[in-house]
Amino acid sequence: MLSSTICTVVSVAGLGIAALTAYRKRFLAATRVAAFSLVPVGLAMTGVIDWLTGVVFKPVVWAGFGVLALSVVLFMIARMAERHSLKAGGGRKERRAGGGLLRHRGHPEEARHLNERGTVRGRTAAGPRKRRTAGTARSPRVTSRTP
Repeated sequence: MLSSTICTVVSVAGLGIAALTAYRKRFLAATRVAAFSLVPVGLAMTGVIDWLTGVVFKPVVWAGFGVLALSVVLFMIARMAERHSLKAGGGRKERRAGGGLLRHRGHPEEARHLNERGTVRGRTAAGPRKRRTAGTARSPRVTSRTP
């Protein structure tokens, strides 16, 4: 009962502000204020306010919200761990095939020499360095300028 009274007072105050705004020839703003001021009365009339007050004062409901929040946090942690493992060397099958090495799929002794980009002395972690073919030669360097 008290919540309905509060909603009615808030709506009447909002409608008064809308009337003053319309008096100043700002009809678009007055229409928006009137629309927002009618929301509390509409919620009180439909019973949503009573339902919300029932939810707020029940500890079991808050425990349920806590469990849902924990679930969301666990989903996000799992997602971040999945992305990290994909960056580190692929999925579960690749890690098993690599003998436990996450970033290197070649010789196990070279795994400790990997840098941040996954290269080992000119080779990538996946295999040897690619050789240039005849069509991909470097462009000639200009050593002197001639007019």
